[in-house]
Amino acid sequence: MPEREQRADARVWVAGREDAAEVTRLMIAFRDWWERAEPSDESFAAGVARLLDDPQTEFLLAAPSGRAAAGVCQLRFRHGLWYDGPDCWLEDIYVEQGAQRLGVGRALVDVAVERARERGVRRVQLDVTETNEPAVAFYRSLGFDSWSGPAGGRLLVMTRWL
Repeated sequence: MPEREQRADARVWVAGREDAAEVTRLMIAFRDWWERAEPSDESFAAGVARLLDDPQTEFLLAAPSGRAAAGVCQLRFRHGLWYDGPDCWLEDIYVEQGAQRLGVGRALVDVAVERARERGVRRVQLDVTETNEPAVAFYRSLGFDSWSGPAGGRLLVMTRWL
């Protein structure tokens, strides 16, 4: 049975293989929220199955009290050279609209940080669209912040698609 923890009004657990359909359903909902058509549903299902077997990846699921899973969070762990220890990337976090403002997102991030601490992680990072002011405020309320490099200026997470 996966580890389960009660937070505020949300129950959070590390997803196991038996939760693959729920993780997939929520990740597809996240894709749809982004108004994207790809990857396909089948690709999401295969990717979730693969990542559930990866010891460097965890999915957390969260459910408001007495309800089914309504939130998901993906954690990716790696060694960080700059901090001589494990890093954690909070790759995806999604809460269904009907479960927002019920403590689901906060519970997911709280447990994500705890899981990272258990692995000896020194930093947890994520990306958020700067114009998504509610999300930026939410992450700031949980202790996340952008920071300046040695030459000044805010660090940006940048991408080159291949």
